[in-house]
Amino acid sequence: MRGSEATAAISGNPGSTGLLRYARNDKKKIMTKETNLTQSLKKLEEIVEWFESQQEVDVEKGLEKVKEGAALIKASKERLKKVENEFEEVKKELEGE
Repeated sequence: MRGSEATAAISGNPGSTGLLRYARNDKKKIMTKETNLTQSLKKLEEIVEWFESQQEVDVEKGLEKVKEGAALIKASKERLKKVENEFEEVKKELEGE
């Protein structure tokens, strides 16, 4: 997954949704309460680079990276929705003036 693919996954790429169920059971807290989208994308890019740099991928470590990426994607989608709602509220306020 390249950076643009990571962005596509965050924006709703159907291919990424199957991975999200693995993130639900992940006991590690990947994100803070308010997801920083820039940091999330950078971390996703790091995960992608890790996979691309491996001659042979350790299955267990690879699974950890996939779970981490899925959790980042899920948290980022949720944050994007919140940001979108905030923009809509501001827009409504401006239109009401």
